[in-house]
Amino acid sequence: MREHPPVPPAPKTCCEFVRRVPDGDTFERDVCATCGHIHYVNPKIVVGAVCSWHGRILLCRRAIEPRQGFWTIPAGYLEERETPADGAAREAWEEATVKISIDRLLAVYSIARISQVQLIFRADLVAADFAPGIESLETKLFAWEEIPWDALAFPSVHWALNDHRKSAGRQDFAPFANPAA
Repeated sequence: MREHPPVPPAPKTCCEFVRRVPDGDTFERDVCATCGHIHYVNPKIVVGAVCSWHGRILLCRRAIEPRQGFWTIPAGYLEERETPADGAAREAWEEATVKISIDRLLAVYSIARISQVQLIFRADLVAADFAPGIESLETKLFAWEEIPWDALAFPSVHWALNDHRKSAGRQDFAPFANPAA
């Protein structure tokens, strides 16, 4: 079991928040009218992996909303005090009860409309021993031509699968990013 440093206590606030631009800042934020505490809201980081086994790709059919019943790569929110690679491995375990070996960072996608930054890794299954986790209805290995393209949960899953294919057999690439619109 991993040990984590103690979680710092939440800041004490007397807070009755008002929207304003704090001194020295450029964005409107929630600021306590009494003590001046600033409540920052920042993007969420999503981590995941395109996991392969002998040329086939692992996909998970979602058991939860959003997009319940649609297929995705194992991915989810990064936890505090967790490295992105550790988070991607944890998500693979939670969604497909599979251990993975991360090769390298595949892509960094920015989804500004929902305030997400997605860090997607390229990984191999340690063994073809997987099963649905609590957030998945089904898990399956797909050959490229078998991928259910019309039933993929999110645009970034399409991007990641295509970027994974472009990077096959290569180590000489910079992480991919959002495709040009």
